[in-house]
Amino acid sequence: MNNMLKPSFFNTTDNDTVKTMMSSVVSATLPKTSDTRLTKPVNFTMKHIKETDPHGTLSCVYWKNTEWVVDGCYLVQTNSTHTVCSCVHLSTFALIMQTKPSAETSDPHLDLLNTVLVSVGLVFLSLTLLTFAVCRRHLRMNNTPRINLCISLLLAHLIFLLTQNYIHNIQPDQMLCAVLAGVLHFLFLSAFVWMLIEAVLLFISVKNLTKIRSKQKEVLGWKCLVIIGYVIPLVVVGVSVGLFPGGYGSKQCWIKMDRDFMWSFVGPVCVILIVNVIIFAVIIFTLRPVLAKLNNDNFHIRQTKSLVFKLLIQSVILGCPWILGFFTEGSRVLEIAFLFLNSQQGTFIFLVYCVLNQEVREQYRKWTKSCCVSK
Repeated sequence: MNNMLKPSFFNTTDNDTVKTMMSSVVSATLPKTSDTRLTKPVNFTMKHIKETDPHGTLSCVYWKNTEWVVDGCYLVQTNSTHTVCSCVHLSTFALIMQTKPSAETSDPHLDLLNTVLVSVGLVFLSLTLLTFAVCRRHLRMNNTPRINLCISLLLAHLIFLLTQNYIHNIQPDQMLCAVLAGVLHFLFLSAFVWMLIEAVLLFISVKNLTKIRSKQKEVLGWKCLVIIGYVIPLVVVGVSVGLFPGGYGSKQCWIKMDRDFMWSFVGPVCVILIVNVIIFAVIIFTLRPVLAKLNNDNFHIRQTKSLVFKLLIQSVILGCPWILGFFTEGSRVLEIAFLFLNSQQGTFIFLVYCVLNQEVREQYRKWTKSCCVSK
């Protein structure tokens, strides 16, 4: 019946809209009577067969002779998965969504730019992980938070790139699209949680003014850090799924905007960024009397000040692109800026923790000399 009673038969004054069937076509009758009129309106719930467009108009319609009409039917309430209609008569019913024709088409230049930028970011994230792995014995710091932050970002950007390149093949499978959105939610949240863990460990090191590696081993081992770093985002995603199971799997296989579900990601990110700012403020306040007593050339002081600066830059690198993402709609310049900043997080992390790290630079020089000597 859905194939015969097409949404294009919807009788509306606005012929410029795109009409989409949003439910199965259902019929309702009363036994032993041919009268379809009712003394009281009847309510019935229709399940959506497609994702609703937040900018579209949803209508409860019934079939009258040769067309869909709304006379005697109106929409009571709706959400992302179901709509309640009320009608004063029985007939054949359906839900039809009216949307404006999309003026935006996929920009091949923007798609190419996205692929190139994300690929560059992935290369530098891989180089950062390789550097940490090779220089592990020579670094005085515990790199567990930083390594896991890079792993989370690497997997998130890789899945994002593959998803967007094969979006037309993935979209028909709503379950796969929702699963990918949930995995991306988990990985991006993990990156922020690892950033928070690193700030907390830095705070501990400032309070004790001892080497970070030795103190971290006394406070929390790397296994405990890994559990904390991945369990927290997993709990957030699990609670989000429990509260709103249909919140994943938008047209771009990301978090849906329905029922403010985006706050399941934005909320924790904002909390982490605020806590980081508070920690940095406390660290600076704590360092002031220490700086007055100790020589500013003290190794621990210099290392701590350097880490505070790098973590502050890291917070800006991870947080600002997502804040900017709220203002990109309708602005191509902001969209490109968001794309660049978000995709180059790996590049910035490589510059801050590898290129600007004296210990890493020394290892690079040793490798370069050894390569030249071997030749």
